[in-house]
Order: sequence, then C-alpha cells, then structure tokens
Amino acid sequence: MKIEGLSAIVTGAASGLGLAAAHALRDAGANVVLIDREGERVTKAAEALGCTGIVCDVTDSEAVASALDTAVSANGPIRINVNCAGIPGGMRLVGRDGPVDMMAFASVINVNLLGTISVMTKSAARMMASPPLNDDGERGVVINTASITAFEGQIGQCAYVASKGAIASLTLQAAREFMPWGVRVMTIAPGLFRTPIADHIPQEVIDSMLDGRMFPNRFGEPAEFGQLAVDIVRNPMLNGEVIRLDAGVRLQAR
Repeated sequence: MKIEGLSAIVTGAASGLGLAAAHALRDAGANVVLIDREGERVTKAAEALGCTGIVCDVTDSEAVASALDTAVSANGPIRINVNCAGIPGGMRLVGRDGPVDMMAFASVINVNLLGTISVMTKSAARMMASPPLNDDGERGVVINTASITAFEGQIGQCAYVASKGAIASLTLQAAREFMPWGVRVMTIAPGLFRTPIADHIPQEVIDSMLDGRMFPNRFGEPAEFGQLAVDIVRNPMLNGEVIRLDAGVRLQAR
C-alpha cells in the first residue's frame, strides 16, 4: 500500500514506540493523527511533527469514536492504524500479600488489550466502509503492539503478559475476519526498547538480556520500530502475523 497522502492514526503517540511510529509514517508521507491520554505531551509531540494531536483515553469507547471522527474530518478516511497505547503490569499471580489484586490486573487489561481492541475495531469498521485503494482491493491496515513477553512470560509480569499474549493471539483471527474487506492486521512484538515502559524493567533483567546472546547487543531504538511499521504498511503480503523485533533474544524466567 502506498503511504503517501493516506490518513493514519497512532495511539500512545506522545512518547516511545507510538511517537516513533507517528514520526516514521509522517516522514513516509502519511497524514498522521497522534492520540494519547497525556494531553500536554501529545500536543507538543503533534506540534513538533506538524500533525494533529488528540487527547483521548483508549479505555473510553465514546472518546475513541469521537477521536476517530476528528481524525477523519482532519485527514480523510482512516487507512492506517498503529496501536501502541499501553502501561506496564508488573505483579505476581500470587505474591507475598496473597492473590493478585484484581483491580490492578484489570487496569492493565483495560488499557493494553481492551483499549487496543476498541481502537482497532472502530478503525477497521471505517476502513471497510471506504473504497479500495488498489487492484488488490486493499482498504487499510492495522498494526498492534504486543511484546516478546507474550511468548516467554517472566515471573512478576502476569498482567502485562496476559494483555500482550491476547493481542498476539488475536492477530490471525482478526486478519481472517477482515480479509473479505481488504483490511490487513499485523502485530509487532518488541523486545527491549528505549521507551518509558523500559524504565519499569528490573536492572537484573536488563543485565541478563544484554549478555551477548542477542545481536545487536543493545536496546532497540524506537525509530527501528517505526521503520518496521512503515515496511508493514508498504508490503501487502504481510498479514495475520506477529513479528518479533528483538535482535534474537529469548527471555529467562526472571
């Protein structure tokens, strides 16, 4: 799919991977709307990119619908949706104080999983109602963000693992459901990247990863995530798949 001139929305776009994806799509010629619940940061980020910024909590279904309506009014029919909104979820299923706090667990699921599904489905519905863009009948693409913890869950990250594992599992199902309308669904599962969420990773976990068993033996840069998002949009044969973006690392239990 040719990106130039297309309307794109990116959630979690005030910082980290979302901001990098917005930057990469903007540089590739898309008309990008940045969405984030952090009002001041998303406004500044959007101004810096010369794009539109919208303050929106992805757990608020009505607010999401309103934000997408605003995006359509600003840039035309949504064709690209990159979902990066997420929060850390460090907790044990059974800890020193007993079973996991279900309110805390649910808050992570609400943002990382339900928020992603809300934006994805509302974006996809709009894509399905738009005319095709090319001879393949392609109407749009959704890119969600999981994590390598979805496959190698670490002790003490149960809520985060559950949310990201569900996103990974949903990828093929959603792609199959949207195929008749020419809407692709992909997921990127990043490894260790320089993002605000990385600040919550214990230092011993970081040290165990940066031990020479990955290449490059370093943190990933958000721009490398943005580059992959652009590549996915451009390549029509990428559909229904989770791509690990992790330099070949495999996580230990702790």
